[in-house]
Amino acid sequence: MCCFSRPVKFVGATQIFARFLDGADQCVVYEMKIDAEEDLAMILPIPVMQPAKDDAVTFIDLSGYTDFFKDLDRAYPEPVSLSRSKSKSAMPAAEAKPLVVQRVGSFDASFVPSIGDFGRLDAQFRLDDAVWKSLPQYAKYGFAVFKLRKGSQHVHPMAFRFPTATPGKLFFPTVHIHDGKVHAEEEFDHTLYAQAWKNAVIKGIDWEESAKNAGQFVDKNRAKDLVWDGGHLYKKSISGMAKNTDVIAEASNMG
Repeated sequence: MCCFSRPVKFVGATQIFARFLDGADQCVVYEMKIDAEEDLAMILPIPVMQPAKDDAVTFIDLSGYTDFFKDLDRAYPEPVSLSRSKSKSAMPAAEAKPLVVQRVGSFDASFVPSIGDFGRLDAQFRLDDAVWKSLPQYAKYGFAVFKLRKGSQHVHPMAFRFPTATPGKLFFPTVHIHDGKVHAEEEFDHTLYAQAWKNAVIKGIDWEESAKNAGQFVDKNRAKDLVWDGGHLYKKSISGMAKNTDVIAEASNMG
């Protein structure tokens, strides 16, 4: 979800990796380029198992693996492209007990268990309540919030894992909110990478399977075991105007 709590001058090179880690958890790794004139937050809705506690999400520091997505892309010939987007500022919500803030590499991160808990974040890291009312599908979601600093930067991969409420359905947060409103269609320029559990495949002809195992391209240790080195990668690109929705990749066991 390219959703920012304050205006951005530029956002580009969006790449997302998602994988089922076991029978209960999913991970997400997110990378982008951004240019902003003030501190802001990127907010990613996630289908976390409810009721969710404040520590339901585990953030993972990948600051030591800035080439994570470059290594994933070495399995495919196409280069990753850029996109642009803008957003408008958010309205503050009521204050409450602050959420835990974790330092993860070069940024701070928090997990917001529900929409009602956004009031526990500083005002500059929240969206207007009206935005969430227009997105009823997130009523039972949690939210990974990454607090980014102003200026032009290529943010190192942001990673986390969570107990998923949708086993078998790999979730990619791709809904856009760039101007404080939710539009039926938005311009996409995203590259998505997926893996399921061992001995499982990603279904759908629009996912391109790598010819070799991920271990030939990715450093398993630097990736903190988020990538299964013994399995293939799946890649999907979305560009141009498309339905403004999250991407769901379904997985199934082989044979």
